[in-house]
Amino acid sequence: MAEQLTTYQCPNCNGPLKFDPKIQKLKCDNCGSTFTTDEIDKYFYEANKDAIHVDAEKVQKEAAETLQWTQEEAEKLRAYTCPSCGAQLITDANTGATSCPYCGNPTIVPAQFEGTLKPDYIIPFKLIKEDAIQKLKTFYNGKPLLPKTFIEENHISEIKGVYVPFWLYDGNAEAHIRAHATTITSHDTHDEHITTTLHFRVERDGSVDYAMIPADASTKMPDDFMDSIEPYDYADLIPFQLSYLTGYLADRYDVSSEEDATRVNTRIKNTTIQCISESIRPYATYIPEREDVEIYPGNVHYAFLPVWLLSTQYNGKNYLFAMNGQTGKMIGDDLPTDIKKAVLIFIGITVIGILLLYLILFVAMA
Repeated sequence: MAEQLTTYQCPNCNGPLKFDPKIQKLKCDNCGSTFTTDEIDKYFYEANKDAIHVDAEKVQKEAAETLQWTQEEAEKLRAYTCPSCGAQLITDANTGATSCPYCGNPTIVPAQFEGTLKPDYIIPFKLIKEDAIQKLKTFYNGKPLLPKTFIEENHISEIKGVYVPFWLYDGNAEAHIRAHATTITSHDTHDEHITTTLHFRVERDGSVDYAMIPADASTKMPDDFMDSIEPYDYADLIPFQLSYLTGYLADRYDVSSEEDATRVNTRIKNTTIQCISESIRPYATYIPEREDVEIYPGNVHYAFLPVWLLSTQYNGKNYLFAMNGQTGKMIGDDLPTDIKKAVLIFIGITVIGILLLYLILFVAMA
């Protein structure tokens, strides 16, 4: 079976090469040699080119016949032969970077990033696996109602670094907002209290430029998680290179920029209205009557952004956590609550509240 992937091995000893976020270079697990991404991309240029130009359709047909796949399975799965150990790798159709489960060598599928599939940019990982583990412990410490057994017995069942495909949108939004607003003033005379309410029709027109509005382009990633670990610092965006993927997982996009645009436009509209509305403050009351936003799309960029995914189990339930691989911001599933702790905290707050009330009354009566 022809090869369609490249195994990234050390030029000095053939050990596995992995990108090290701490030194921002590729490092060999065996001999410790380090290489820049430019050096490795140049070294594997011919191997990647050969993998891209393999007759993929023919190879996949051979694999489907050999593995006796159904048509549906053949469309969703891919079969490769590891160039390092000869083992057979089964992946889904979108996998672009993984590792051989038998020899451990990082493997890249160059065809997944060829032509229009090639990302424009990438933000390399800045944080390592140990950073993610420590961040999770800190995340637990900020949850006082977690059961003690969850913290003590909880073990990470899986942790993986993933380059998630994102679309980054540029453009402009123009808004027209009309609202009914009031101001309220009051004053006292010698025999009455007078309140004056003035009513206004307020209109605002404004324009907002936006750049690099992100939306994840993978159906595997929960949108709410990916939104919650923002923002990324786009000053770290650099031109995409395959060698940054070594040692991590990566899938090419399976949600088009047109599909993601609907979600992004909703976000842009809400943000634009919020920005323009802030200029209408302060009024005593503010009731929107009309909010028109016209969005003028600009460039759309394709980028890979780093994410650490951690999963764990407790009482038979899976819990997923995601950490921004650049900034360390973490988000997680709803965690279990220790009911006894919650009751004790409620009782404590209630007792303190009662004591304060008695103290206030005692001072007032003194």
